[in-house]
Amino acid sequence: MKINRLHDFNVDVDEARAIQEELASMVIVREEGEPPNIADIRTIAGCDVAFDANTETAFGALVLMSFPNLEVIETITATSPLTFPYIPGFLSFREMIVLLELFEKLRRPPDVVLVDGQGIAHPRGLGLASHLGLFLDIPTVGCAKSRLLGKHGEVGTSKGGWTPLIHKSREVGRVLRTRDNVRPIFVSPGHLVSIRSSAEIAIVCARKYRIPEPTRNADIEVARFKRETVRHGE
Repeated sequence: MKINRLHDFNVDVDEARAIQEELASMVIVREEGEPPNIADIRTIAGCDVAFDANTETAFGALVLMSFPNLEVIETITATSPLTFPYIPGFLSFREMIVLLELFEKLRRPPDVVLVDGQGIAHPRGLGLASHLGLFLDIPTVGCAKSRLLGKHGEVGTSKGGWTPLIHKSREVGRVLRTRDNVRPIFVSPGHLVSIRSSAEIAIVCARKYRIPEPTRNADIEVARFKRETVRHGE
């Protein structure tokens, strides 16, 4: 699939911050009722990245699934050298290179991408899901395991319960219960999707586990890929 090459990744922290601030103004958060509508989604992708500190390598996995059946259509893996240090708030500069390699191998874009990370719920409004969405120019949703910023109230204990995630008096996502009595996840729109649709898509994809199936499958696949690659010394 076609990738928008918006900037180079050979940058320092100050340059990365300037890029985030510039790109954040390009992110589109849809209004409620605007596409993508769940009824129109046919394919959904999940992606995840793992690292090997010994070899300074990033491992990536992309799992393309049917929607709403969530049957695996295609799995793609790749590696790339790490070129950016670990700095909270700038993780996309470590992960994007290998993720873009994965998406370049797809013949056609998925309707939606779920990302193990933040969307607009980010100090500069450009988490991994938003950053990736601008490069791909398709709807992306951030499904994070933990909160990066913002405040929220109590979440109902039943699956589907949610409460707004608020940052600087603005709703930037939802704290969503994906299983009864299990810790919630933090869902925020990445690009070209509304807050409401982001949560609705995530809950449809959370079948048996806390983590939505697309990102859960990507997490399993990237762990397997890293383990096998490191074992064989590739």
